Amino acid sequence: MKITKIGHCCFLIEENGVTLLTDPGAFTTAQNAVTGVDAVLITHEHRDHFHIESVKTILKNNPRAVVITNTSVGALLKKDNIEHVQVGQGEETRVNDLAISGHGKDHEVIFESYGLVENTGYMIGDRLYFPGDAFHHPGKPVEILGLPVYAPWMRISDALNYAFALKPKAAFPIHDGPIKSEMAFGTMIAQHFLTEKDIQFIPMKEGDSQEF
Repeated sequence: MKITKIGHCCFLIEENGVTLLTDPGAFTTAQNAVTGVDAVLITHEHRDHFHIESVKTILKNNPRAVVITNTSVGALLKKDNIEHVQVGQGEETRVNDLAISGHGKDHEVIFESYGLVENTGYMIGDRLYFPGDAFHHPGKPVEILGLPVYAPWMRISDALNYAFALKPKAAFPIHDGPIKSEMAFGTMIAQHFLTEKDIQFIPMKEGDSQEF
């Protein structure tokens, strides 16, 4: 599996001849020029994960790509007549031979009801778990984890305990757009403590690729 970071929560994931693009949000623009995409995964509707104009541009540049998302984002896509495949909690689809399953339904709490939307984490190829804005346990082994490291709904201890609970072989930082630096404090702390638990943590800055 090859993972290339575009920015924040937007990544290119290549596995078994399939190329996926995750969460094309407003924090990044480089996704608009990407080609060769088979599917776009959108975990939830917040603007740093879902930017409708970017989605339109991506689909224009990748006319065969399918959008995979949950009910809430699907309702927004329908307003712009954009077709999608619904994959929510307990649901599964395939892109060619690559399995993609949905896990969880709730965004982590920011404050009271503010920002509470449907959030779906995605297990990709039974290897990578991409949780979106939630610390949901998918209930199955996780080999590679996209680990949130900075957000108004979390502390770095939450991220560490989440990784310890899932026990992946490797993790990489997601949801770090406001930080920008791969050596930001949260990233450094995560790298230190996860390494002690034999979880390989690989800092990634925009444009980096990593083979897993």
